[in-house]
Amino acid sequence: MKAFPWDEAMRLGFGVLRLSSKEFWGLTPRELAAAFQGVSGRARGGAPGRDALAGLMAAFPD
Repeated sequence: MKAFPWDEAMRLGFGVLRLSSKEFWGLTPRELAAAFQGVSGRARGGAPGRDALAGLMAAFPD
């Protein structure tokens, strides 16, 4: 499993979007992803398929 790319997220939030610390740390992961998509023009794929979902559920049972 890859670690969350905090350095990239902070570069986007502080450097590109010019958010304050309070604004940046107040974002939800979904809001941060939407901001990245808006700036980069890259859209994320849709929902995971059945196999990918089963793998995630096995890796993160709760």
